[in-house]
Amino acid sequence: MASQIENQDTPSFPNLAFGGGTPHKALLTAIVVGTVLTSINHGDTVLRGDWPPVWKILLTYCVPYCVTTWGAITGKRALLRRNAA
Repeated sequence: MASQIENQDTPSFPNLAFGGGTPHKALLTAIVVGTVLTSINHGDTVLRGDWPPVWKILLTYCVPYCVTTWGAITGKRALLRRNAA
């Protein structure tokens, strides 16, 4: 019974992922961390005048975005559980 009440009060995954400023924070993190990782992983290639495959650069930015979003979701869920107790 308690889990049914908890499920009714818990916001949906899209609300947790896309609400409360999460996309903005995740985008800022992705820009900073993605740029640092791109410089580390592909800097020598770029300095030679070549370009790494675009999909590798996109993934380098997507990973910190996803990690930040997942961290925000789990943090929001933990806060909701703590406040419900």
